[in-house]
Amino acid sequence: MSLLVSPNTWWVLLSMLILGIASGMIGCLAYWKRQSLMSDALSHAALPGVVIAFALTGVKSLPVLIFGAAVSALLGALLVQWVVAYSRIKEDSAMGIVLSVFFGLGIMLLTMVNRTGGGNVSGLDGFIFGQAASMVRSDVYTMSGLGLLVIALVGIAFKEWKLFLFDPQFAKGLGLWNRTMNVLYTAVLVLVIVIGIQAVGVILMSALLIIPSVSARYWTHSFGWMLIWAAVVGGGSGVAGTLISTMGKGWPTGPFIVVCSAAVFTVSLLFGARKGLVITAIQQRSEKSSSLRRAALEREKPLREGEWG
Repeated sequence: MSLLVSPNTWWVLLSMLILGIASGMIGCLAYWKRQSLMSDALSHAALPGVVIAFALTGVKSLPVLIFGAAVSALLGALLVQWVVAYSRIKEDSAMGIVLSVFFGLGIMLLTMVNRTGGGNVSGLDGFIFGQAASMVRSDVYTMSGLGLLVIALVGIAFKEWKLFLFDPQFAKGLGLWNRTMNVLYTAVLVLVIVIGIQAVGVILMSALLIIPSVSARYWTHSFGWMLIWAAVVGGGSGVAGTLISTMGKGWPTGPFIVVCSAAVFTVSLLFGARKGLVITAIQQRSEKSSSLRRAALEREKPLREGEWG
């Protein structure tokens, strides 16, 4: 608990709050674009870029590693689009191929770098499961600044995102280029992933994108409210998971964030106002009781008319 006294801990918690909010909002875009698996593929595809950036520069500088991760993730996104365009392989299969190949390449490169003696010292292993507590203040500033940029892009262009996701033909008629919006969507998705992999890890970063948006879907049918709900769930899970991970030495951040997100998802699945299992069962039971009551009244109606007649 002494870590909570440290100002650096509060800065890390603030950055995880911003990352969680940004991840939840971008996760909503991926959910309605039906590309939730894309976030998983790109987070795994970022690992080779992190290792190569470190191997080339020899320093663990977050901006350099983010640049390497972004290049690698964008290469993965382009490869998915190329495979889908020039082969009979479906999009989900292409994402699965890119995910496994890039992650395998990243693990291979990480093992080679670790054997040089510099990888372990630099803490590159923390990019697998995440280690938010290892971030220094400059890392926190970089992550928070880029996270706020993503939140601003979603908020400012809210109407454009809504048209792009739900009525692309109408958006095209208004002069909104789908290709431009696709590029912007891929850019913000990659940006959220690369700024989050140090804190959450490449394996579990996709959970911070997918779970908040799916949980939010159980509470509202409105796209705007879904963004807000996902931001609250993502930010809350990020802070709670990071807080728990700081209570133990060497505890990875990513798994605790996923556990917190999963707890919120379980509550949403059971008690969500929109199609939650318990709420749906109660509504169905109420409708069944109403139907039986109406049927009973219909059967009693001739008897009552006979008594009065």
